[in-house]
Amino acid sequence: KAGAPEDPVSRKYEKKGKALEEGKFSNCNGKRKVQYESSEPADFKVDEDGMVYAVRSFPLSSEHAKFLIYAQDKETQEKWQVAVKLSLKPALTEESVKEPPEVEEIVFPRQFSKHSGHLQRQKRDWVIPPINLPENSRGPFPQELVRIRSDRDKNLSLRYSVTGPGADQPPTGIFIINPISGQLSVTKPLDREQIARFHLRAHAVDINGNQVENPIDIVINVIDMNDNRPEFLHQVWNGTVPEGSKPGTYVMTVTAIDADDPNALNGMLRYRILSQAPSTPSPNMFTINNETGDIITVAAGLDREKVQQYTLIIQATDMEGNPTYGLSNTATAIITVTDVNDNPPEFTAMTFYGEVPENRVDVIVANLTVTDKDQPHTPAWNAVYRISGGDPTGRFAIQTDPNSNDGLVTVVKPIDFETNRMFVLTVAAENQVPLAKGIQHPPQSTATVSVTVIDVNENPYFAPNPKIIRQEEGLHAGTMLTTFTAQDPDRYMQQNIRYTKLSDPANWLKIDPVNGQITTIAVLDRESPNVKNNIYNATFLASDNGIPPMSGTGTLQIYLLDINDNAPQVLPQEAETCETPDPNSINITALDYDIDPNAGPFAFDLPLSPVTIKRNWTITRLNGDFAQLNLKIKFLEAGIYEVPIIITDSGNPPKSNISILRVKVCQCDSNGDCTDVDRIVGAGLGTGAIIAILLCIIILLILVLMFVVWMKRRDKERQAKQLLIDPEDDVRDNILKYDEEGGGEEDQDYDLSQLQQPDTVEPDAIKPVGIRRMDERPIHAEPQYPVRSAAPHPGDIGDFINEGLKAADNDPTAPPYDSLLVFDYEGSGSTAGSLSSLNSSSSGGEQDYDYLNDWGPRFKKLADMYGGGDD
Repeated sequence: KAGAPEDPVSRKYEKKGKALEEGKFSNCNGKRKVQYESSEPADFKVDEDGMVYAVRSFPLSSEHAKFLIYAQDKETQEKWQVAVKLSLKPALTEESVKEPPEVEEIVFPRQFSKHSGHLQRQKRDWVIPPINLPENSRGPFPQELVRIRSDRDKNLSLRYSVTGPGADQPPTGIFIINPISGQLSVTKPLDREQIARFHLRAHAVDINGNQVENPIDIVINVIDMNDNRPEFLHQVWNGTVPEGSKPGTYVMTVTAIDADDPNALNGMLRYRILSQAPSTPSPNMFTINNETGDIITVAAGLDREKVQQYTLIIQATDMEGNPTYGLSNTATAIITVTDVNDNPPEFTAMTFYGEVPENRVDVIVANLTVTDKDQPHTPAWNAVYRISGGDPTGRFAIQTDPNSNDGLVTVVKPIDFETNRMFVLTVAAENQVPLAKGIQHPPQSTATVSVTVIDVNENPYFAPNPKIIRQEEGLHAGTMLTTFTAQDPDRYMQQNIRYTKLSDPANWLKIDPVNGQITTIAVLDRESPNVKNNIYNATFLASDNGIPPMSGTGTLQIYLLDINDNAPQVLPQEAETCETPDPNSINITALDYDIDPNAGPFAFDLPLSPVTIKRNWTITRLNGDFAQLNLKIKFLEAGIYEVPIIITDSGNPPKSNISILRVKVCQCDSNGDCTDVDRIVGAGLGTGAIIAILLCIIILLILVLMFVVWMKRRDKERQAKQLLIDPEDDVRDNILKYDEEGGGEEDQDYDLSQLQQPDTVEPDAIKPVGIRRMDERPIHAEPQYPVRSAAPHPGDIGDFINEGLKAADNDPTAPPYDSLLVFDYEGSGSTAGSLSSLNSSSSGGEQDYDYLNDWGPRFKKLADMYGGGDD
């Protein structure tokens, strides 16, 4: 097949040369060169591109007109032909949409080729008409569109189907096809704004499902209807324009969109301004580009101080703005007129007045007020003040109050009343941004400020401060040093000044309260801790009798010159050395609180007495500040030795001193280090350490004494309490309940010495090995038990036994033998013999000792011994 019309031609053609609407043939292959011919060349012709034209003007009757189109491949000479049916296409009305025209069928006959002068059939194919379907059709549904048929349906029973979006793919069920007749139908109205074009594929198979024809693509175009109003992107648009803008100044752009086809009239929008509020100074201050939506100014006179905001109602209409057929919508455009600096600041008065006390800073002198018609709190409104005259030394500054825009005249440098009593300042006010072009500052932007200085009582001051004098140390009390006076800056006030001492760390000085004469009251000492870097500082106070009284301080610095008033001392004061001269020696130096030339170099020597000093020691000067002390003899017994050393400084006259060096002589190793155990003790303890040790010993003794007294008092209280115990609660009566042989009050006089103090000791070595009773103490090292009282008071036996029981229960080292031996073990033997030899009145075999298991852990051993059977 060479091609097919995309749409049935259904238009009345009245002029020649007019192309048939959508009547065009196309080459399916796209590569073949095809020549077209018409069977009615007097009425219709076909161009090389496949477009069908009417050759002449003629009326088309309502009857169907038919003609044939022939196509021939120029290379292969293959030929095709197709029958074209023409019918009138009525105007698109609601009735025509409601009642679609009769479905036409365009049949592609069989293709033929010329062979031996006869046309032979080459190929069978489909006849697929193009489909254009308007959106929002009212039905009835399903609405028949076109019949799809293969020319083989005459010989075979075929089944037709369509696939693709809108058929068997989402959205499914929009298009259906009769599988027998091939009638393609739509089941519901279409919406171009959702899907503008459907691509379907038609299939033809026999009853066995075998493909008869190749699948063919079907394109269904949805024709747009004007069913959508324009919609603005924002309902309210905001824009700005500077005041005073010239006509033609761009302001903003508003945009609306239409869901209809933008390439058709249904989607072509036009904009216009419906209203402007307010309408001053002109009702048409702005215009809008009807196609782009750009808003620009068309009139001059924008003044923010008069109109700060304009509100425009913008309308967008489709159908190219046709008010009859087009759909419209509106939005609001708010245009804010922005401020420019077209109003300079103006002072509210030509002269401002203020006053300030002298010597005061950071004081507001005057408050300058201005007016500005520009928008508040903007750079065009914010005022900037400057002093243009009357303050050559820069004693004043003007700051702007950010809230009120006032100028605050402030003193930044102290003013002296005695020098300047009044200032007249010239100030100017400007904005943070320059004025608009063509606007000048008026005279009201300049003013004067008159500042009066108030005289106040000022502090007296010392000059110079500090005052430095040089004096030798050692001056005696009562020596006059200098006169330190203060001056009163108040020349116009008659006042007296009195002096007092404010700071004198060493209490060396006094000052005359009237004339300021300073005298010593003690000896000046350069080596005093109150002197720093040879300078002694004293502070004095000068006070006047003004109202209110004022005072000032001054510092006197006395630079003390050194004299030789301090003898040198040995350093260090303690040292170590070995018993023999080798392998080490002692290096020493001198400490002198004086300074050069009253200090080093020093001379070191040993005294003549006692004679043992020079016999045992020798000293060698290394340099002007150091010397070396060595043993002179070959061996000196270890111990602590005090070696006097004579040290002489270089003062004029020189000063000497005998300084004691404590030397510890000890045994040393090969490295020259002391190896004595008592090294720390040998070095000697200071007085403070000895006192601390004695205090600790005394405190410890007091604590021990207090503990002993407390124990004695506790024993007395216990004995007194024992006498008050009721006989029924007496623990001695309770002892009888343990089946002991005897006990009770009648046995208080029994002599227990045989149990506690044995006369003889039976050696364990004489007993045969392996022959021992279970209740005897095993042979091993005796544990160190605490010593108990040998003869307790007869009335205290119950407490004695109970305390022994508690000690045994809580003692993890108690051996597992007869508990009576644990209470008080007297050794390995006893003259009283074993208690096991005592016979009970009844035999052990007749007595049941199982009840001992119920008496607790104290009697568990007895229960195991007597209640465990033969074992």
